[in-house]
Amino acid sequence: MWLTSRQRGSVAEALRRCGVRTSGRVGRNPGVLGRICGVRTAWNTIGDGEFFCPGCGGDRNYRRRTGRRRFTLLGVPLLSRGTAGPVVECASCRDHFGTDVLDHPTTHRFSAMLRDAVHTVALAVLAAGGTSSRTVLSRAVGAVRSAGFDDCTEDQLTTLVAALAEDTGRLPGGPCDPSGVTLAIELHEALDPLAPHLAPPGREAILLQAARIALADGPYTPAEREVLATVGAALTMEAEEVERLLAAARTPS
Repeated sequence: MWLTSRQRGSVAEALRRCGVRTSGRVGRNPGVLGRICGVRTAWNTIGDGEFFCPGCGGDRNYRRRTGRRRFTLLGVPLLSRGTAGPVVECASCRDHFGTDVLDHPTTHRFSAMLRDAVHTVALAVLAAGGTSSRTVLSRAVGAVRSAGFDDCTEDQLTTLVAALAEDTGRLPGGPCDPSGVTLAIELHEALDPLAPHLAPPGREAILLQAARIALADGPYTPAEREVLATVGAALTMEAEEVERLLAAARTPS
């Protein structure tokens, strides 16, 4: 940090009063200057919580902090040098990050989002006409259980699909059926927040899983294709990629 001639004179005078001998080059030698004066930040905590720390690679507690920067001489704060932050400070590694790091879900939250997304997608495929097939129901139950709903049963999924149909007529009945629009909205509500945090293989896995549920009782029906296309769109996948994956799902793994 370089000082003006007036500031160097003030620093030198203050040092002489403190009994510190100087060579007359205070402010020109960064090594000497760094030991005598500098800029320090006094941090103030304005909030806390839990976040996914990029430095630690896991869920950690954090403090959201703002600071005031001051020029110090011999450890004594003298002049204000403006504000710092806000930053997010990890309680474990003490690293500072921009506040946008809080947009990333914690591991616990991400797992819940993924579980709910798989559950919603499975229900949507069943709502397209799969509840009459035990094979489709069995495949859907396996997908939902693997996502974290360990106690899921065929009866539970059938009951949920029936409840959705009786509620507001949400089962897709054709291209002009407004209930199909409602189902699309529900899929977007479940998948839109998740998609930005999924790598391409993760997005593909969700769509392939849904496609294999639909294929458990035979070729895709038009209603199933519509649902799967909506799933792909909500996962920010191009139509060509969706078609490629739907074709790939027909090949036994």
